[in-house]
Amino acid sequence: MPPQAGDIIEDFTLNDQDGNPVTLSSFDPKPVVLFFYPKADTPGCTIEACGFRDAIDKLKKAGVVVLGISRDTVKAQKKFAEKYDLNYPLLADPDQKICNYFDVIKQKTMYGKPVTGIERTTYLIGPGRKLLHVFPKVKPEGHAEEVLAYVKANK
Repeated sequence: MPPQAGDIIEDFTLNDQDGNPVTLSSFDPKPVVLFFYPKADTPGCTIEACGFRDAIDKLKKAGVVVLGISRDTVKAQKKFAEKYDLNYPLLADPDQKICNYFDVIKQKTMYGKPVTGIERTTYLIGPGRKLLHVFPKVKPEGHAEEVLAYVKANK
């Protein structure tokens, strides 16, 4: 079962697009927006990632840290970040350890065929790694603004 609002999120460390280790607890007490996306440099993921890029100054002003995460390799994350000038860490989870912890790996249908992949989901994690809110089945368009509006409304 995926973590629910009120749960304490296990601490974890993954490498970012530059191969640097990033540990969730290192951002405490700032809120962390952890958004899971299916695959770097695909249309929906690009829309979502660029939305966070474009809203990053407003999100930082609201005191929020943004982390993107997918099953991609460090190399794929770096290419994605450079291609679109993404200005926040993209975490690589190729062994799916964190994806499995958050239960975002789902059976989906793509072009009529069943596939296993990440269901686009965002977690807002607060001080003490307490899960504040889950955004399930995210639509890429306007999602960063949706997250920002939630953060501002719940300060």
